[in-house]
Amino acid sequence: MALLRNISTISTIALTAAVILTASIDQSTADETPTRTELCGKLQVQTQHAITEHAEAKRAAKAKALQKQATRYCAGNKQAQGIRAYAQALKLLGVQPITD
Repeated sequence: MALLRNISTISTIALTAAVILTASIDQSTADETPTRTELCGKLQVQTQHAITEHAEAKRAAKAKALQKQATRYCAGNKQAQGIRAYAQALKLLGVQPITD
């Protein structure tokens, strides 16, 4: 009888641990995916840094124009368009846009 209780207790502990582990994995996956608003902010910082680094590049003026456009889109609740504009500006400067 004691052996049966020990097995039941161990099974309960293992099941609880599995549930907790699954919940923490799901939460960490959710934490890794930024919202569009967060991505706008990250790309804005990356774009500003890239423009500063590549100020002498031939395409810097076009990148600055795209940055302004992207900022307006992100502020105007059109984050998908803003993200695309930031990505295009970064690509003009030869920089790979962040994706996370």
